[in-house]
Parts: sequence; C-alpha cells; structure tokens
Amino acid sequence: MTPTFPGMPRATTTAPKPRISKKEFEARLSPIRQELVQLQVALKNAPFKVLLITAGVSGAGRGETINTLMGWLDPRGVETFAFREPSDEERERPLMWRYWRSLPPRGRLGIYASSWYTETLREEAGGRKALAQLDHELRRIRHFEKLLSDNDTLVIKVWFHLTKSEQRARFRALLADPDTAWRVSEQQRHAHRIYDRLARTAEYIIGETDRPGARWHRIDAADNRSRHLALADTLIRAFRTHVAHLSRTSARANTTQAKALVPLRPAGRKRLLALPLDQEMSEEQYEKKREKWLGRLNRAVRRAAEARRSIVFAFEGSDAAGKGGAIRRLTSAIDARDYRVYPVGKPTDEEQAHHYLWRFWRHIPRDGLVAIFDRSWYGRVLVERVEGFCRPDEWRRAYSELNEFEEQLVDHGTIVVKFWLQISKDEQLRRFRARELTPYKRHKINNEDWRNRRKWDAYEVAVGDMLALTDTPHAPWHLIPANNKRYARLDIIRHACRHISAALEKK
Repeated sequence: MTPTFPGMPRATTTAPKPRISKKEFEARLSPIRQELVQLQVALKNAPFKVLLITAGVSGAGRGETINTLMGWLDPRGVETFAFREPSDEERERPLMWRYWRSLPPRGRLGIYASSWYTETLREEAGGRKALAQLDHELRRIRHFEKLLSDNDTLVIKVWFHLTKSEQRARFRALLADPDTAWRVSEQQRHAHRIYDRLARTAEYIIGETDRPGARWHRIDAADNRSRHLALADTLIRAFRTHVAHLSRTSARANTTQAKALVPLRPAGRKRLLALPLDQEMSEEQYEKKREKWLGRLNRAVRRAAEARRSIVFAFEGSDAAGKGGAIRRLTSAIDARDYRVYPVGKPTDEEQAHHYLWRFWRHIPRDGLVAIFDRSWYGRVLVERVEGFCRPDEWRRAYSELNEFEEQLVDHGTIVVKFWLQISKDEQLRRFRARELTPYKRHKINNEDWRNRRKWDAYEVAVGDMLALTDTPHAPWHLIPANNKRYARLDIIRHACRHISAALEKK
C-alpha cells in the first residue's frame, strides 16, 4: 500500500488567470522582459545568487517554459542545470555532492530544470519509497536550502501543476499527431497511470519543504501563455521581495562583533587547558614504534579502500603546532595514488562568491580514496570568528552546519578523522624564533603569525567552543599534545589507526 503522509499543506499559488489571448500575452510581455533585464543588471552587483528550482507534473510543459524564459534573459548571466540519474562518480560521494558542485557564484541566476527533488520523485515513480527513507532525504534537502538561504541566496521553487484530466488531454493531443507523438514517453504514460499516488507524494514533499527562505510557488500549467508569464512574474516578484528584505535586515543589523573572550561553553576551554603538554618521547623510542604503527595505518587504509570507504582527515591546531610534519608522516603510510592533500588558506575570489562550505564539498573524495585537509571548514568558527571576517550570527550558526556536513559524510560511509594539535605559548614562541633563524624554514613565518599570537587568549576560547560544540559521536575530535613533535606524530598515527579500524567494524 502507498504510505500515508500526515498533513499536506498546499503551497502558495502564484498564477495569473488560466487562459489569456495572444494580444494580452504580447501586451504583458514587453514590461516583463524589461523588468527581467533590470533584474539581471541589478543581480550582477548583488551580494547574493538566485536559484530558480522547477518541478511539476509530467507533461506540464516545464521545459518549454524554461526555454521561453531563457529567450527573454541575457544568457551570459544565467546557468541552467538538468540532473539525470547519478553517475558512478556521483554515487561514490554523499547525496548532495553533485548539487553543491553546480551552485553558481554570487551575482548569477541558476535555473534548475531538474534538481535535488528530481531523483526523489523519479524513485517514487519507479516504486513506492518507504516513508522513513523519504523523510531522511527531505531533511537533507531542508538543511541544504536553509544553508543557502541563510547565506542570502534567493531560493525560488516552482511547481507546475496539471490536473489528471488536463494531463490526459495534453498527452492525447500529442499522441494524435505523428510528428509530436514521440514527446510522450513510456515513463510519462506510467506517470499518468499512477497520477494519484504521485500527486499525494508531491503534496507531501511540497508541504515538508515549504519553509521560510525556500517557499514553493504553484503555477497552473494548463495554458501555455499563462504558464510562461507566471514563471517570469514569480521570478521578478521574489527578487524584489528579497532585495527589500535584505535592505531592511541590513538597516536593523547589529554589526558589533561579539566579544571573542566570552566562551559559549566553558567546558571546552577547560578540556583544552587540561591537555598534558609535557609528554616526552626520545628519538630512539619514536623510531622503535613508528614502523609498527605506520604498518597498521597502511593496513587500515587498505581495508577501508577494499570496503569502498573514503577517509577524510581534518588537521587543525595552533600556529607552528606541526601540522605539516604530521601530515608528511601520515602520508608515508598511504599509496600516493590514493590520497590528496588540500592546504586551506585565505579563500580565493571564486570561493568567496560561494557558501563557505562549497570549497570543501568540491574536494570530497570518491569511495575508497583519501582527502587530507591542512586546516579545514573550522575556519568559520576560529579565524573568521576571532578576526571578525563573519558576523556573530554566522559563526554561531556554523556549529550546527559543520556537524550536519560531517554527518552527511559519515552517513554516506566516509570516515571522518579530526585532529587538534595543541602547543604551549612558550613552545610556539620558541618555534617562531627558530623559523626566523633557519633559512629553509623562514618562509613559514610572517607578520600575520605574530599578529595571531597576540590574540592567543581569544583563539583559545574559540577552540574551546569548537571542541565543545562539534565533538560528535560520528566525528569526534582527537586532541594531540604537540610540544614534543615525535610524540605528536606517533599519537596522530595511533589515533588514525584506531579510528579507522573502529569505523570499519561498525559497517
């Protein structure tokens, strides 16, 4: 039996009168095209992007209307997307990976002829989907759209509606003409046969994903001219509303940076300060144990590859804590063909034109491979928080966003291993001075390092909050006492072995 879906609120209807004459269409078209041009001009310099997501009843003429809209727009400011069944490369990454990659930068319009809703609806047409599975996918979609809207992206979702009788009449008219009969596929015939079930599922999906910042607009698709104008009108109205909303929000916003020395969770800083930094390890002890643990790490990584499990390492730590040296030792146990190291620095202009997680999503490895991030997505709650590169509401919101990001990776089967390398303030000073005096290390030290050191206490608070708010069962933090480099490097390899092995035992 088809699952029963509780509560199906109807989305906002934004359609003009169903049928209009050619004369009325042409009269309305001229001002609409002018407004679309003005919209694109304004969008070029706007601090946001626009995503127009379309979905609807089979045979509702969605593709024809998108093509018509594209003819009214300047194609240089528009990107169109149509997602079909996932490729092998896409299946080997988390569900939302291919959608993150497609996102246009700020100042552009993305039109989705198919989207993150397409695969869900296609699977429902192929066979009844369990309610629990559907709800899980919709939760992922809601989170994705909230991330975008919180980042000032204008998300416009349009559902093209046809009644069952209107769909039947449209298919019959197409089938009656040999020149158009090909346009009615067997998939569309099947969709008509199960119209009622698909309609109930669609209503449930619309109701569950109709949220502030990502509202659904329903357009009556029976009349071609009305449908074309309604889509353009929906885009224009939503754009105007969004610009006005941003203007009001900007006027009210309190841009005062929250005090960096006030911890959100004092327990996190206490955990950091309790870390025993006086660990010692001689070179002899290190050499004796290193090969054994590197061998174990090699076997663990190969087991993960055989199980088609990818691994993502995230290295964070105090400046001069030894992240680079630790990564070199870690990678000595992994086949160079199977891993990539991504050094994360100041975002490029291209990266700044996207959501802050975009540059990390695009580097998520395929199943069986390894990605190592030298600094990571935690910059949002560390350097960006302390230095004031983002608003307080943005870095406060980021803790849950980062947890959700890692949960999606782990749900797919990725093993996420996170390290924080901690050194004392005195040890950092010693290493800074050593870098200045050593020619081949001098490139590692600059004025920014000294400036960051003056904010040691502020960073300590931020790290404590990060540890308290993002230490989850699926992606726990491994704290590494790093005053002694040999001890830190071996400790990282040991933690990596144990974490990977434990994750492989669970699945």
